Amino acid sequence: MLALGTVSLITDVSSEMVTAVLPLYLVAGLGLSPLGFGLLDGVYNGFSALVRLAGGHLADRGGGRHKWVAGIGYGLSALCKPLLLLAHTLTPIGLVLAADRTGKGLRTAPRDALISLSSTPENRGRAFGVHRAMDTAGALLGPLVAFLILRATVDGYDAVFTVSFCVAVLGVLVLVLFVPNGAPTPPTAPPAPQPAATAATAPTASTAPAERPTLRAALGLLRRRDLRRITLCALLLGLATVSDSFVYLLLQRRLGVPDRWFALLPLGTAAAFLLLAVPLGRLADRVGGRRVFLAGHGALLLAYAVLLSSWHGTALPYAVLLLHGGFYAATDGVLMAAASDSVPPALRSSGLALVQTGQALARFACSLGFGAAWTLWGDRTALLASTVALAVCAGCCALALRPAREAVS
Repeated sequence: MLALGTVSLITDVSSEMVTAVLPLYLVAGLGLSPLGFGLLDGVYNGFSALVRLAGGHLADRGGGRHKWVAGIGYGLSALCKPLLLLAHTLTPIGLVLAADRTGKGLRTAPRDALISLSSTPENRGRAFGVHRAMDTAGALLGPLVAFLILRATVDGYDAVFTVSFCVAVLGVLVLVLFVPNGAPTPPTAPPAPQPAATAATAPTASTAPAERPTLRAALGLLRRRDLRRITLCALLLGLATVSDSFVYLLLQRRLGVPDRWFALLPLGTAAAFLLLAVPLGRLADRVGGRRVFLAGHGALLLAYAVLLSSWHGTALPYAVLLLHGGFYAATDGVLMAAASDSVPPALRSSGLALVQTGQALARFACSLGFGAAWTLWGDRTALLASTVALAVCAGCCALALRPAREAVS
């Protein structure tokens, strides 16, 4: 898990370097409208949904393929970084971002399956918390590196994209050289020789179709009530979750942050995520991941409320970014840990991909809708609509995720 966390740390340095400057590069540098940026941001955050199921299925088809499917995803994303140097209009940039998110889609479910299969239900929240903490350490360093590059070079954006590519290649090398080959393969044969009188019945048990990693079995996981509820709630809440890039643009406009300081805004979110990921993962192991997951969306609601308020104190950006980072610490790894309990080991990667796909598609739709609302009605009205929608969705999910005994009483 530590080796995989190191890969994520290095890769996040690379990806967050680009993410930190991309909103400003597109809106201020290339002059895209909020609607155009919303389209690209939706592609950047939601296109991976189209390939997550494929990545999860490929990883499950051969028990030791988790690492190699993830490696293909990491490699594809790395190759996209230098292509940003050549793309200067909406269509080419959209294609590059789509390819980059394809790589992310391929790697995310196999990576989370490796973490899940190497932990137990009793410490799974902590395991995801440790990984997300290492991942977020990279997210903390990425914007800082981007900021230093922008200040030290003339062609700042080109330099950021070039250094990002070099760092991404290093992450792929660490994966290939140091991460174990894969999660343990579930047994498909009888555990021990049996007497002749009972051996005839062994093949029937060993070939149970529910344990075979087929595409039909993967989609059939939604018949499981617990997984279906988690997936629907992740989708519903994702429809009202404003993307990080829009949050930073809103905060910049509210505070009048100069362009050269914009790349530092994600540092606040990353720092809060880093500090809270492990404690909240442990809390999820004790009180239940679903409660922590819903509490995280409560923190996000507070962040939106602060942005909508008339408060102009110096603590405003710290409060928003602390709540924003707390939201991710309480939801990102916690959601995967909670979903893992509802998925058999042979289909772990596919099951997690189902949840991630629903969430990614919802956030893609939210980026498009928020960008359109900003263009038509202004940023404040768009955020107010998202805040109301998130409050309604969170209330519905709180009812849906109640334990059965609470729902009856």
